[in-house]
Amino acid sequence: MSQNHFSRRDMLAALAALTAGPMLPAGAARAADPWPNKPIRWVVPYAAGGTSDLLVRDLAQRLGEKFGQPIVIDNKTGAGGNLGTDFVAKSAPDGYTWVLGNIGPMAVNTSLYASLPYDPIKDFAPISLLLTYPNLIVANPQSGPKSVADLLERAKKESVPYAGNGVGTSLHLTGELLAQTTGVRLTHVPYRGETPGLTDAMAGVVPMAITPIASGLPLVKAGKLRAVAVTSRERSPLLPDVPTVGETVPGFEVTGWVGILVPRDTPAPVVSKLADSFTEVMHLPAVENLVKNDMASFVPTLGPAYFADFIKSETEKWRKVVKGADLKAQ
Repeated sequence: MSQNHFSRRDMLAALAALTAGPMLPAGAARAADPWPNKPIRWVVPYAAGGTSDLLVRDLAQRLGEKFGQPIVIDNKTGAGGNLGTDFVAKSAPDGYTWVLGNIGPMAVNTSLYASLPYDPIKDFAPISLLLTYPNLIVANPQSGPKSVADLLERAKKESVPYAGNGVGTSLHLTGELLAQTTGVRLTHVPYRGETPGLTDAMAGVVPMAITPIASGLPLVKAGKLRAVAVTSRERSPLLPDVPTVGETVPGFEVTGWVGILVPRDTPAPVVSKLADSFTEVMHLPAVENLVKNDMASFVPTLGPAYFADFIKSETEKWRKVVKGADLKAQ
């Protein structure tokens, strides 16, 4: 009787072990969960409502649906984009915190600031350059310059103020590069975001502004501001009658840009999945139309290696401008 009892118990135990499979530590089961398995934070280091805001929110929705997880946009502003960028640099390298990178925090601020709390090259893993876009010089219809030649003539006599959206942005540096190239005097008036500067240009508080084309285009079409010139190499299809700066100042060219980065040491499979996913959504017809029709430029996503080299080249280009103008962030 006793022998049959133990035999039956042993058989039940063996059956239970086969059904349960191998025992794993609790942490090992969680580590095997596929990425992503929780919400993602996408940090934008500037105020909401800027040029990239429309694109970011569109992409966040599409990628959230693709990943099956919400992507929360966090506008973490301050210090010329350094605050939000540093937050991501110090976040866990697990793929759940991204940053929108652009010319200021990723290429200019290393020269502009005496020190940075992060290193744009060492602290981030680039995912992809998403797009580039031209800037637009706009003027008050009554008091602002009527052309690039008119602007340069005025700026030879006295410094001409222009609105931009912060120290070290492509808007600020467009003016600095133009001043250095032509030997005229231009004074940057920094605003928190593009809208306040454009509002003051319309009111005549400042005679002109430099803005991403997407922000200035509606105001130009409404007759509230005059389009003076675009900063791209070629004329924009959105404003084909507006000349480039280079038509008056040969060789002049400035483009703004945005890309996506994550903290350094993010696992390679996550970086690869992100790069592939951004490439996929950026090439959706609806996204291509959004970029071309509202932002005037489209860059095919070219992957992490291309974006890393691009950031290095932009850093060197703008270092010369910053040093040449002896610019320092206050």
